[in-house]
Amino acid sequence: MKKSFLFLLAMAAISQSFVIEKNKVVVVWQPSHQTDTGKDFSEAETCNAIVEAAIETNPKLKEYKVWSLGNNNVHHADRGSNTSVEHTAAIIDGKISGYAFELQEANKLHPTIFIAVHNNGGTKRNAVWGYIHYGDKYENENRELAGRLIKAISAATDLENRGVLLDSTTGRNDYRCKETNKLSFYSLDENVNTATYRVLLEIGDNEASRTLLLSNEGRKKIGQALKMELAAWMSEKKFK
Repeated sequence: MKKSFLFLLAMAAISQSFVIEKNKVVVVWQPSHQTDTGKDFSEAETCNAIVEAAIETNPKLKEYKVWSLGNNNVHHADRGSNTSVEHTAAIIDGKISGYAFELQEANKLHPTIFIAVHNNGGTKRNAVWGYIHYGDKYENENRELAGRLIKAISAATDLENRGVLLDSTTGRNDYRCKETNKLSFYSLDENVNTATYRVLLEIGDNEASRTLLLSNEGRKKIGQALKMELAAWMSEKKFK
């Protein structure tokens, strides 16, 4: 009996130690700040609700949200494309962009993991997509993480899993990574974002997935699935 009791104490100590060590890993969430995303549909509101649900879901991690919405000191604080120079890297009237502000705030936190959350539009697909940065040092690890996250979301909802794509394949706008000269997502560019692991999720389509995305239950379900799979991936990686 005594040995069993001591064994349980030891296991509890190890578990607690892991939780403490795991909490040293900084996770940054970047919900979309776009509000110009269709009639009676704010991508910013939807994505923020998903991120808040994820943060509130156990296990509690050392996690933060970066968001420019309502910030009058930046340009394109509530709209703009992640693949446009004008909306990201450009300085306009002496102001940085909302995206640049978010990435500056994220980098100050020295994150290990960075997850951007967006909704798609115009696809006519009730689906979920993962994006990673082309030519990244951690491309394989990012593909695994993004793949697991979208698989978990798909399993928890009726969203079709459309797989993980490279940001260089979107063919949109004009922002390019200076290392590869390929079209890129500003938020995933290693020259902008210092996090080791960086993924962007396009969760649902603002028309095809409208009912799910506007539902409090749906947003919560997506956030919970995200957090639980992220925590499982982190545990397997044994971050310390």
